[in-house]
Amino acid sequence: MDNRTGASGNIGAQAAARAAPDGHTLMVTASTLVMNASLYKQLPYDPVAGFTPVAELATVGFGLLLHPSGGADAREFVARAKARPGALNYGSPGVGTPHHLAMELFRQKAGINLAHVPYRAVAGAVTDLLAGQVAAMFVPIGSAVELAKDGRIKLVAVASEDRLPAAPNTPTLAEAGVASMEMRDWYGLFAPAGTPPEIVAKLNTTANEILAAPETAATLRTQGMTPVGGPPDRLRADVATDLARWASVVREAGITPE
Repeated sequence: MDNRTGASGNIGAQAAARAAPDGHTLMVTASTLVMNASLYKQLPYDPVAGFTPVAELATVGFGLLLHPSGGADAREFVARAKARPGALNYGSPGVGTPHHLAMELFRQKAGINLAHVPYRAVAGAVTDLLAGQVAAMFVPIGSAVELAKDGRIKLVAVASEDRLPAAPNTPTLAEAGVASMEMRDWYGLFAPAGTPPEIVAKLNTTANEILAAPETAATLRTQGMTPVGGPPDRLRADVATDLARWASVVREAGITPE
């Protein structure tokens, strides 16, 4: 395994796209693969034409964390933001991160104006959320549950169609009055474009067998992840859907591609 980090996954994606399509080089990546298409003027790969989807491995839901200064729940947060446009702020680990785009999507759906405070990493944003320097933040659900345990901040809602197993008592944003607000990060298994169908089919079967194993599902769920699996077309559909969705969010948010 070669963990190639950097440039929001672009370095690893470029290497995978250039690899021989023989089934020996695969890429596991998150939905940032398609988010990056709207965040960078030029990418060293094509998120659609450069890869062959193999299987969707897992999804991660996001939770809305609030410091008491932001309100007691999501409804109050939205009400305060509408009463004082731009007065409330939120943190993220940087422009274009899933945390940032989740809040921009929420802001657009709720019809509110918030001030974005970008940090260089998650730790800095979380530290200031706990201290009340920022009022709100979207965080992957596993981390959100842990961060809310000591009561300094509260997990007030989840950005999903249904309540999440990791936080069954936390309402969805739709329950809080913000409809059509869904944010989930997905992890997918890809092969380079041109990988023969028979190899893709074999890899897909193996991936589904691993995901169906009880120990695999249990491990993923302890991290707030939901195992998915299914045919390659499921992952292909998510790529297409998210390309359009995040392009719209980035455009509406006025985020300038790098």
